[in-house]
Amino acid sequence: MPGISRSSGGFTLAGWAESADIVFKNGTVFDPFTCEWLDEDFAVKDGRVIGNGHEYRGREEVDLKSAPVVPGFIDAHVHIESSLLTPHEYARLVMQSGTTTVIADPHEIANVCGTSGIEYMLRANQEIPLDLFITLPSCVPATPLDECREALTADRLRPFIGRPGVVGLGEMMNLPGVVGGDPGVLEKITLTDIRDGHAPFVSGTLLDRYIAAGLQSDHETVLLSEGREKLQKGMFLFIREGSTERNLRTLIPLVNACTSPRCCFCTDDRHADMLAGSGHIDDCIRKAVAEGCEPELAFRMATLSPSERFRLSDRGALSPGRVADFCILEDIAGCRVSRTYKNGELVSPGGFKPPSVSLPDWPFETRVPAPGEIEISGSGTARVVRIQEGQIATKAAYLEVPEGGIPDTGRDILKLVVLSRYHRGKTGIGLVQGMGLKKGAIASSVSHDSHNVIAAGTNDPDILAAIQAVVRNKGGMAICEGQNQTCLPLQVGGLMSELPYEKVNELLSALHRMAKECGAIPDPFMYLSFLALSVIPELRVTTLGVFDVNAFSPVPLFVRDTG
Repeated sequence: MPGISRSSGGFTLAGWAESADIVFKNGTVFDPFTCEWLDEDFAVKDGRVIGNGHEYRGREEVDLKSAPVVPGFIDAHVHIESSLLTPHEYARLVMQSGTTTVIADPHEIANVCGTSGIEYMLRANQEIPLDLFITLPSCVPATPLDECREALTADRLRPFIGRPGVVGLGEMMNLPGVVGGDPGVLEKITLTDIRDGHAPFVSGTLLDRYIAAGLQSDHETVLLSEGREKLQKGMFLFIREGSTERNLRTLIPLVNACTSPRCCFCTDDRHADMLAGSGHIDDCIRKAVAEGCEPELAFRMATLSPSERFRLSDRGALSPGRVADFCILEDIAGCRVSRTYKNGELVSPGGFKPPSVSLPDWPFETRVPAPGEIEISGSGTARVVRIQEGQIATKAAYLEVPEGGIPDTGRDILKLVVLSRYHRGKTGIGLVQGMGLKKGAIASSVSHDSHNVIAAGTNDPDILAAIQAVVRNKGGMAICEGQNQTCLPLQVGGLMSELPYEKVNELLSALHRMAKECGAIPDPFMYLSFLALSVIPELRVTTLGVFDVNAFSPVPLFVRDTG
């Protein structure tokens, strides 16, 4: 053990400089505390940084040859299930992009499996090198009108408080319950002093009441003015860039030296193909820099800012006492990751042990309807869910629909069907505009947040065939056009595939290729997955039928039925 000795120059730690396991030499190291690049060495022992400087010697030394070195990236808010990958495969993929820590809200798997879904994620974390910190799902079900395996009350969540890996309460989507003082909602908020919010388009006194109740962050911000107000009122702003929720370009002008400590990057929902093709948090950094953000501020938002927000004082910087999580870059502005280190050890995609954790059985009671059960009768002014490009928020359109006038591919109005996975025969029907399909149909068991089976298409036979493909696999994504069919099975909770990420990407590519041939918009399955989400304005379709989010109530398909 090194000891303290006195010299004419003061105190020295005798032997400390020679005590490292490994010394990384000649790196250009990013310091997020000062936003400087420092030409220095750093020493690692037992997976942690023990010091910075040129005096260290170790049993092993690595010459970084002046390459840029940054702390491991941290995703401030993500649903791993939305990648379509198991935690094992998710880690194997994103760690190649420099990510070493994620803050995951497992409310997708918790909706379909209850507390056993949370246990699955916590057990999976013990088998992967990626650090997976959990925020407990605060809204299962998403609303009192939604379906799930079991309602997660404060009493159901309380035993998880203090468990290793649990850092706080996940996104509180129940705005009416918060501002209305619902006792069950307020009891959940008191469980922990780290609480993530969910407040799309909320401002003014309503936002004041939401923040005053104890909610601290938001990842659903879409407008620049909205983001500025939330920062001014003390919230943490998670700037999101997912497969379809692309808010970075709009919000990045809010980032400056003063605001960067309260701004973080998050991906929320990003399919495996985007993770493989574009990257993860490294992609957010590249896009931020391309939009004019100073690289140093972008790197701070990806490292120290989220560690400070979640009080993870053992990471976010390569300073003494912190875990030696970092990545080596090919260049700074391009943020191209060449190598990732976790606890001072090089991460190899081929070095992951096969997972042993499995998920208990889950309900999947979806019945394929008979052809006559999904017919639309009536005519007149119909409520239509209108997709917005690059957003999960929808618009409510009011369009004239004649008897038998659906599908209307000329106006891009298609039938939308939602079938319960929990109760056989429970079905909602509505209309969607903006999916782009000219032929065929798509279906999926990924349908936030209840994850009922959802389908949209140009004709009933293809809609039913796509639903049948999903039900046959007890979960999946499918596209059907006549005799042509492609399906990605999702064997884990109907949300995640057991396949390696390379095979998942291959099947996703096949789905997207066929969807494009049928005329669909890019990422149609991700858009489809949000069309039943009853906590994001304005209009949705659930198993109750058409749902007006602003009124928080089911409404008839036709405003005025002239049939």
